[in-house]
Amino acid sequence: MAITNAPAQKAGSRRWAALVFIGLAQLMIVLDGTVVNIALPSLQQDLGISDGDRQWIITGYTLAFGSLLLLGGRIADYTGRRRAFLIGLLGFAAASALGGAAGNFELLLGARALQGGFAALLGPSALSLLTVTFTQPRERAKAFGIWGAITAVGGAVGLLAGGALTEYLDWRWCLYVSVPVALIAAVGGSLLLVESRSEGNGKGRTRFDVPGVLLVTSGLVAIVYGTGQAESDGWGSAKVIGLLAGGVALLLAFAVVESRVRHPMLPPRLVANRTRGGAYLSVGLAMLGMFGAFLFMTYYLQVVKGYSPIRTGVAFLPMTVAVLVSAGGLATRLIPRVAPRAMIVPGLALIAAGMLWLRTMETDTGYVQGVLVSGLLLGLGAGLVMPPAFNHATHAVDPRDAGIASASVNTAQQVASSLGTALLNTIATSATASRLAALGHDPALADEAMLHGFVTAGTWAAAILLTGALLVTALMNTPRPRPEPSPTGGR
Repeated sequence: MAITNAPAQKAGSRRWAALVFIGLAQLMIVLDGTVVNIALPSLQQDLGISDGDRQWIITGYTLAFGSLLLLGGRIADYTGRRRAFLIGLLGFAAASALGGAAGNFELLLGARALQGGFAALLGPSALSLLTVTFTQPRERAKAFGIWGAITAVGGAVGLLAGGALTEYLDWRWCLYVSVPVALIAAVGGSLLLVESRSEGNGKGRTRFDVPGVLLVTSGLVAIVYGTGQAESDGWGSAKVIGLLAGGVALLLAFAVVESRVRHPMLPPRLVANRTRGGAYLSVGLAMLGMFGAFLFMTYYLQVVKGYSPIRTGVAFLPMTVAVLVSAGGLATRLIPRVAPRAMIVPGLALIAAGMLWLRTMETDTGYVQGVLVSGLLLGLGAGLVMPPAFNHATHAVDPRDAGIASASVNTAQQVASSLGTALLNTIATSATASRLAALGHDPALADEAMLHGFVTAGTWAAAILLTGALLVTALMNTPRPRPEPSPTGGR
């Protein structure tokens, strides 16, 4: 791995400046997962997209992103993380410009898939650059506190930005906005980042695990695609069952191959670590809760309460502030002092409490008594979970595996977001339909039925989160960090 030869003081300031551009790239990736959501009705009408096809504007991005992440991580390890970071940024900018200029559904869908593909290269390279750049415990805690906050608030920022851009400009700017952000991050990264890469197989050559690539990509595509189809076809349809079963079978075959090949794409040593496995689970659970909340609250505020897109985005700001306070103010100070599960388990419990708060809400509940309280609980919980989870998902990883370790936690994040959103949406839709039928299909009670669906799905989400918290308690047996003898000056 390449190491900078700059003096310690200069290297220290260079690291923090580099973090600005690494964080900017991460914000863009997370933001793009939600920024189009609020613009969806406008672009659907503008491009004449059917109700059955509109979901693909969202899932086209997450499908490509989630299924290609492990491959992107290995490419970053072998070809150079700085190089992969810059290529990912420029490719993402080009795909965003193409999507903004799209004149039909097919071109927009292709652009969204390209965005996801370049994000799958950009995400792991950004996190692995953070991992190899910040190695001193105190600095690492601060850096991952910032990273966790960016990841947790990015979705809410995307909703706010999407509402503002759609209401005051045009839905196309929800895609165009990524172009200047990507270019700024690329210029800063090219000036400040130091190249690092895996040593390959030790003989100066790079070998890719082609069977592993094909199996894991096909398996994740099948699962994410099947989950997306469940929203329209139902979980019991032959198509959905076949896709999910096929995806699981492919992933099991991937696990067998990885244990036998000489140069595995996902080395078993990475996932065998209990703390790392608990970190992956924690990230997935936190994103399930947050994206489920974004979905329910967006529809509750716009459909039930009649909020405009921009007002809906503003309503999420307190959640964003809560994440920043929790991640940047609290988690950053606790990471060097307490065991990871001492933050993650209470954080998951707070997210579950935020979902359970939906049970107190009625169609006429005020913003302060309802959405605000739920959002604050969710934000505080996510801020406690994400920094230590990302930290320990990449902590003490062999430098040659930094990219694939980063890709693995990003995969957990994306797959959990996609699967969780589809699962909770299906539960909510089914409960809404049942409630409406019980009310005699009275249109005047449609809002009540919709809220009932959200409450039911939120209760299921809370049960999943609390069960996951128990698993994390058992898995993450890492003790609290040893206190540092003294701070290192200038580092």
